[in-house]
Amino acid sequence: MKKVCTAMTALAATCVMCSCVSEKQDAARYPLAFNPNSYEERTLVSGDVTLAYRAYENIVYVQNPVETEYQMMNIYVPSAYFSGDTLCGYTAQSAPIFFPNEVGGYMPGTPGTVDGRMAGDTQQTLSTIARALLNGYVVVSPGARGRTTATGRAPACIVDLKAAVRYVRYNDKVLPGNAEKIISNGTSAGGALSALLAASGNSSDYEPYLNALGAAPARDDIYAASAYCPITNLEHADAAYEWQFNDVHTYKKIDSSMLDYKVQRTYVTGTLTEDEERVSADLKTLFPLYVNSLNIRANDGTSLTLDAAGNGTFKDSIKSAVIASAQHALDRGTDMSSYDFLTINKNTVTGIDFDAYISYLGRQKLPPAFDALDASSGENNVFGNETAASRHFTEYGAVHSTKPGSETAEPHIVKMMNAMNYIGEQHATTAKYWRIRHGTKDSDTSLAIPFMLATLLQNNGYAVDFAFPWDKTHSGDYDIDELFAWIDSICR
Repeated sequence: MKKVCTAMTALAATCVMCSCVSEKQDAARYPLAFNPNSYEERTLVSGDVTLAYRAYENIVYVQNPVETEYQMMNIYVPSAYFSGDTLCGYTAQSAPIFFPNEVGGYMPGTPGTVDGRMAGDTQQTLSTIARALLNGYVVVSPGARGRTTATGRAPACIVDLKAAVRYVRYNDKVLPGNAEKIISNGTSAGGALSALLAASGNSSDYEPYLNALGAAPARDDIYAASAYCPITNLEHADAAYEWQFNDVHTYKKIDSSMLDYKVQRTYVTGTLTEDEERVSADLKTLFPLYVNSLNIRANDGTSLTLDAAGNGTFKDSIKSAVIASAQHALDRGTDMSSYDFLTINKNTVTGIDFDAYISYLGRQKLPPAFDALDASSGENNVFGNETAASRHFTEYGAVHSTKPGSETAEPHIVKMMNAMNYIGEQHATTAKYWRIRHGTKDSDTSLAIPFMLATLLQNNGYAVDFAFPWDKTHSGDYDIDELFAWIDSICR
């Protein structure tokens, strides 16, 4: 554990003021002005370091909440900032605002806490939020509605995160931390929302929804985004998945009740039927058309494309990125002898049998992976509304639907859930800095999805730190020291 840069004096936890919220209370009970006197003084102990901090919890961030239990945030501030002291080189005016969401599976997410979920899949004893405080950051963790209620379906989750950003910006003068240095963080669906929040800043698409909630009159663009294994670009994710897994006919499928990445998963195994193989083949043919329409380029200017069979410079670039991941692991001392799909010569990874690697990675989802033909997936649920709990969101899903009376989500709703749709858009303020991670053992979505996001951002002039960490499964916050070093590098 890296020590904090300024030692703190332990203070007894003393409740200064506590406020409770209820959905039955009048909207006037939810002011947009931050109350700096409503907090608990607490301490955080890590080894021989004790950090005092103020906890402002259960703050409703809109005037007209729909689901109050989720439309609230927790704010944690190192106490040093209230006495003019510095912490890890930061002050009350310069400290970055770390903005982690707790969303998984597009389910509702409650605000994170200091003693909450541990960082990543390691043996850490401190939560990501606790470690952020020790690193000198102000932490704002927003809750957000999710797909389990009619009022929580698309675009509710991203609207809530935008409203939370507006609350922070609106109160910048009284809330410690630099509102121009907000860095979002999330994993899985939460990673997708972190990316979407960063891509779509100040877009007028969301304005009617924000106005209805009584969001603060402020900007909602942010400075940077950290996204772990983002489940994004849903309208093209089925085609990307089958481009990658078309030749893999066996599967190890997640139990449909275990879509949240944060819970222990159970699996069902099987083999694709002839109909499923046909669907896979159909979807695979769609992917090159989409990739080629993006007009994306490698760093050396090479156009990244695919031919009708799914081969080309785009696939070659992904292979190179996986090889780079393997080389990084090898350089760090990982025993790579069991990965027989790699060619290693004199401590250098010189090649990869990509088909064998994909077989090792393994298919996890049946085709279509996201827009299920019977509209039974969690993503179908995301795009439901008040009259239909689940709806299709792709043309293929709608045309081939097996659900009687199925409905399809409106195009503008689908657009508002995909970060790719806002990168380079004239009326959106996209974050300048990005960090995107997707493990090489993660088969929740195609490797192509985060790769396309990172490449499109780079092509539009944004600073992107992108990698496929070796053998990481669908998870996040597993490299917190590296994440915080990246934040420090763009904020100091």
